[in-house]
Amino acid sequence: MALLDELLDGNRRYAEAFDRGDLRSPPARGLAVLTCMDARLEPLAFLGLDLGDAHVIRNAGGRASDDAIRSLIISSHLLGTREYVVVHHTDCGMLTFSNDELRERLREATGADASAIDFLPFSDLDDSVREDVRRIQASPFIPADVTVSGFVHDVRTGMVRRVVGPTQVRAA
Repeated sequence: MALLDELLDGNRRYAEAFDRGDLRSPPARGLAVLTCMDARLEPLAFLGLDLGDAHVIRNAGGRASDDAIRSLIISSHLLGTREYVVVHHTDCGMLTFSNDELRERLREATGADASAIDFLPFSDLDDSVREDVRRIQASPFIPADVTVSGFVHDVRTGMVRRVVGPTQVRAA
């Protein structure tokens, strides 16, 4: 069976048992989680959350990119979240390359110039978590009463380790 057929069949089975249509759009716990797109991560599960408890924003590295911050702004201002959790993880692919290396690889593969793109790689997990928490705190569009914490998830043990926070975005 082709992958798309498997996905559609999986959705049919999911819909047959689906009983969560009454969930509201604002997250029940007032929480937004920013984490990596890595297929090994189950953020709701490793944080002990259920469907509907939190907004989960995922990208390569779980970075506080402009687009991730856009989602956090919407999450807070339109849907009432007041706590953010940034979670990076061990064995992350973002630790394995530099901007220059990926730009060169893309130039060789496509002929296109990627010099204007910051892929946000990092070389130290704890530093990257701190940097992303600071970047969120620096946004003038994040409400002052939001608290932000940063963690590292260990993909071997499943445990999370606090790196920073909770800290308020700005003194209210």
